[in-house]
Amino acid sequence: MNYKAMADATALAHFLFVLFVIFGGLIVFKWRGAAWLHLPAALWGALIEFFGWICPLTHLENFFREKAGAVTMERGFVAHYILPLLYPAELTKGLQIKLGLFVIFLNIIIYGFVICRHRTKK
Repeated sequence: MNYKAMADATALAHFLFVLFVIFGGLIVFKWRGAAWLHLPAALWGALIEFFGWICPLTHLENFFREKAGAVTMERGFVAHYILPLLYPAELTKGLQIKLGLFVIFLNIIIYGFVICRHRTKK
């Protein structure tokens, strides 16, 4: 089995999941049923940030990287891949709380627009 490819695929899936957590509410504009997938995903993403948990996908990626003989992540996915792109400073608890709040408030705004749009179509 190609563990490096599995680790890379897990990292890609993880990145796509993070994008879905943040922006998945936009999909609900087109397909309201997507809310059943997005709301739990957004809640999970916010909880991970609030409590400083490590996502199981990080553990899975580390497992594959270890099997491939590569370096594993000591921190979570967001801290390892996303934050270095967005923020030059290290991940702090305060920043994690802000990220979690950002996810929640962004999605409240998006869902507010979805609800308003749905009501005006009736």
